[in-house]
Amino acid sequence: MILDAFRLDGRVALVTGAARGLGQGIALGLAEAGADVAVLDRIATDETETAITALGRRTIGLTADLAGLTQDGATSVIARVTTGLGRVDILVNNAGILHRDPAIDYPASAWDATLAINLTAAFYLSQAAAKAFLAAGNGGKIVNMASMLSFQGGALVPAYTAAKSGIAGITHALANEWATHGINVNAIAPGYMATEITAALRADPSRGPSMLGRIPAGRWGDPEDLQGAVVFLSSDAAAYIHGVVLPIDGGWLSW
Repeated sequence: MILDAFRLDGRVALVTGAARGLGQGIALGLAEAGADVAVLDRIATDETETAITALGRRTIGLTADLAGLTQDGATSVIARVTTGLGRVDILVNNAGILHRDPAIDYPASAWDATLAINLTAAFYLSQAAAKAFLAAGNGGKIVNMASMLSFQGGALVPAYTAAKSGIAGITHALANEWATHGINVNAIAPGYMATEITAALRADPSRGPSMLGRIPAGRWGDPEDLQGAVVFLSSDAAAYIHGVVLPIDGGWLSW
């Protein structure tokens, strides 16, 4: 019986930044657990949609540039999911960008875009999803994408650090306000994952090997490493979990 609480049959999820990488892995994990999944990205999501369909689940692809997302735009995104798949129960705010430069020279354009996509869009979509959850009266699940830099300062990524620290903050704040309505707001904090966003860091001969050597698990993370946690936080098994920022880091923070 307990295993049934982890199933997502009959649920509909929206995953942002789902064309590839971590978002694609998360979308497939939710589909494997039984959810129908809407996938949003600024590039084509055909590959992810095909993989979800192959798992026997329904899907729709949405194209949007979250850098310019407004509150009305977020409402429209949630409405498109509801129209296309009948309802919305789960939101995974995965989309994010990263720009590396010394703080002293960090460009305003990179700062603005990083905060807009990584933090502001996540808030607006959470707000719109929560309104849909309240209107439906069934509660809902929001899983935000935090980071190791929600806990640490990092180097050369001031905007990313600010955004991911903000994600941890709004996860706590929204959980406080919405838990009483049956809306669970939590976050996962991936460690250093083998994706496009960390390619430059992993290839840096002065930093890559030393950072890999600091991970107790002895390897970079993979998208599949996030699936279990997201499925859990999206399921009835996590009904009494609110405001958690869960590290999935191969032991990085314990070192």
